[in-house]
Amino acid sequence: MLKQAERLWSLIIGKGAAKDTGFQEALRLRPGAGEAEFEHAEKALGLKLPEEMKAFYQVHNGQDWDLGSEPFVRNLTLSPLEEIVENWNFLREEFEADEMEPDIGQEIKPLLWNDKWIPIASNGGGDYLCLDMDPAEAGQVGQVLYFWHDWGNRSVEAASLFSFIQICLDEEDE
Repeated sequence: MLKQAERLWSLIIGKGAAKDTGFQEALRLRPGAGEAEFEHAEKALGLKLPEEMKAFYQVHNGQDWDLGSEPFVRNLTLSPLEEIVENWNFLREEFEADEMEPDIGQEIKPLLWNDKWIPIASNGGGDYLCLDMDPAEAGQVGQVLYFWHDWGNRSVEAASLFSFIQICLDEEDE
C-alpha cells in the first residue's frame, strides 16, 4: 500500500510540475508521519485510521498552508495529523452529532456531523474532505465525503482515499 501512496504522490507532484516548475515547493509538503504520530491521532480521535490514509501520510504528513501554497488536489490542502485532530475537535464542538440532516445520500448516515468522520483536508473556507468511518448500511468504511459547513448536502465522492485522489488526477486531464 505504501508503494501505491508513493505513486499517487509522484503523480500529484508530476502533474502540477508539468504546469508550474515551482509546484512541488509551493505544495509545502511535510515529512512523512511516524507510528507515534498515528497512535496519537488514533487515540485523540478514538478511531482507527484507514490503512490507505496511513500509507499516504507516511509519505507526507500533510501540507503547511500559507499564502501562495498550492492545493494537493482540487482546491484542497491536506491537513497534517495534528491539524486533523484540531479540526475534528472544532467540528464536534460546533455541530451536534445527533442533529439530523435529511439531504444525504443513502451511503451516509443522515447526520449533520458524525464524530466518526475524519477531516483530512480543507478548502480554507470551513469545508472539509472527510473519511467516513461510520457509514450507513449501503456505504463502506473509509468512503470519502465532503462536509460543507453551510450546506447540509452530503454525498460520497469516492469509495476510498486512493480512489478519490485518482479521480481528481483524472479530472484534471479532461
